[in-house]
Formats: sequence, C-alpha cells, structure tokens
Amino acid sequence: MKILDQYIIKKYLGTLGFMLVLLSIIIVVIDVQSKSPRIESNGFTVGYFLINFYPYLMLYYLITFFSILVFISVIYFTSRIANNTEIVAYISSGASFHRFAKPYLISALIIAAAILMVNHFILPWSNIKKNKLEIYTMNTTNREKFTANAQISAQLNPQEYVFINSYNRQTNRGSGYIYQKFDKNKKLLHQINALEIYWDEKAKKFVISNYLEKRIGKNDEEILNNGDTKTQDFKHPPEELFPNELLGQNKTTPDLIKFIAREKEKGNSNINSYLNELHQRTAMPVSIIILTFLALSLSSQKKRGGLGMNLALGISLAFIFVFSFEVLKIVASENNSIPPFVAMWLPNIAFGALAYYLYMKRANQ
Repeated sequence: MKILDQYIIKKYLGTLGFMLVLLSIIIVVIDVQSKSPRIESNGFTVGYFLINFYPYLMLYYLITFFSILVFISVIYFTSRIANNTEIVAYISSGASFHRFAKPYLISALIIAAAILMVNHFILPWSNIKKNKLEIYTMNTTNREKFTANAQISAQLNPQEYVFINSYNRQTNRGSGYIYQKFDKNKKLLHQINALEIYWDEKAKKFVISNYLEKRIGKNDEEILNNGDTKTQDFKHPPEELFPNELLGQNKTTPDLIKFIAREKEKGNSNINSYLNELHQRTAMPVSIIILTFLALSLSSQKKRGGLGMNLALGISLAFIFVFSFEVLKIVASENNSIPPFVAMWLPNIAFGALAYYLYMKRANQ
C-alpha cells in the first residue's frame, strides 16, 4: 500500500504546486497591468515593484486562498483517478475507504503545519515589506486613508488620553495636540496643549513645541507652565499608540498577543480586527484539513458530468466558504454581535460538520 500512498501524495502535492504557480502568474500579470500607472505616477518603476513588492504580495494572496486552492486541487486530481476507476481497484483489493484516505490526511497535516508556521511567524515579516509599498498601488481615495492627515483620539490607559487635531502617520508629525490625565474619579489632574508634536526617532520619544501645561494641585490650585519644547515618553512607538488597520498583519503572533493585551489594559474596545487576525492564523490551516476531506468525499465517486461537475460543485462551495468567512470577519470587526473567535471558526465548524457527514456516508457505501 505504500506505493499507492506515495502515488496519491505526489498527485496531491503536484496538483497543488501547479495551482500555486498558475495563481502566482495570474496575480502578477493582472495586478501589474492594472496598477503600473499608479506605480509610475508615484515615482517608482514596475521593475522595482516586481522585486521589492510582488513576491510579498504573492505570498499574502497565496496564503489567503491556500485552503481554497487545496480544495480545488483535491477535487481535480481525485475526480480524475475516480473517473479512471483507480479508486474502485484500490478498494476492491481489500483496503477500506479509511485506508484510502490516509495519504490525504498525511498530506493535509504536513501542509497545515507548514502554513501554521508561515501564518504565525513568516507572513507578518512579509507583510511589513508588502504594506510599506502597497499604498503606492492604491487609488487616490484609498491612499489618502494612510497618507492624509487625520484626527487622532487615543486612550493610553484608563487615566490618560491624547488628542491630535491633524496627524500624519507617514511623517509622524501633527498639530493641535492635547494631553489629559484624570484620576479614578475622572477629575482632571494634568493637561498639556501644544501647537505641534513629532516623533524623535533617535530619542524614541515624542517632542511637543509651543506648549502650555496645567497641573491641578492638592487644593485644586492650578499650576501653569509653558515653553518652547518638551519631550513626552509614552513607552511605545507611534504605530502602536496610533495604530492603523494594517498593524495586526505586521506582527508575529507573540507580539500581536502582547499588543492586544496592552490595548485591553488601555481600555480600547476597538480591537476586534486584531482578534480576527489572531484567530484567523490558526483557523485557516485547520480549514485545509477539513476541506481536504470534504473534497475527497465529493469527488471520490464516478458521477455523471465527471470532472466538470465536480469542479463546478467545488468552486461553488469554495465561493460560499470564502464569502461566509469575509462576511463574518466584517460583522465581528464592525460590531460586537459575534465574538471574533466564533466568527473566525464558524466556517470551519459548519464545513467540518458537512465534511464529516459526507465522509462517513462515502466510507459506509
């Protein structure tokens, strides 16, 4: 049986490898054609992006759609060997369907383990490279979300708040700065107003200029102070104090867990997008195993319509899986009706139950 196991594993990995190469080529060709005018209008060359951006973008897309590629790959090669009656011959030799499924399980476990490692540690490093240049491929409206000045309202901890009327995350400079500190009874203890604020990269601190400082003494007396410049140390860099929606992608899982814990301590309730990112990194590799057995169950019997019917069914289910995943991600991010953990695992639970039912039905035939 080991020879047949090796044959199935080679079919599995070979078909998946072909799908990965094909998708990579499609991504690059279509993306370069659509985004080259924007790249060149921002002072870059397409050649520079092919080296410094597209390898990381391809990794991001391939990991994002990896479970779907596995699903379609398994349906494709399993339908072919089913139509060639190879599965009938295998089971007629005395082997059970469970034994036939063993190389599928081995392949899926190996791939899932590799993707799990990539998701938690390698992809965040790649996303840093990708996200640094991705803004230059966006249209003007989307690019301004990351490059234009914006108002900042940040809670540093339950007692401290920062407000900046106009802040640019690219340059880490802003104007119209207010810092406030309250006691446990929400009584103002300390306030600083400044015309400008910027991040000093060498000192790893913020510097404010033209400031007016007010402290409240024990007897509610006001102690005033002003000056040209003053440093403020918030213990964290600006990208963590004023995070954007891409920050979660750039952190390895240990760092992301620490960041989420800090945001909870600060009292920040808007952390669902980061929790989605955290739970997705494990849920997606698990879906590879689930979709492998779902695809095996759907395509291991010879049917009318053959390969075309199986692929049509597989692509339809793949669309439903991706659509449900994205919808639940948005629902969990924008409101608290569904906890992020449930949202990221619900498609796996639903498709896992379906895969188990179909697999047992097929194994008992």
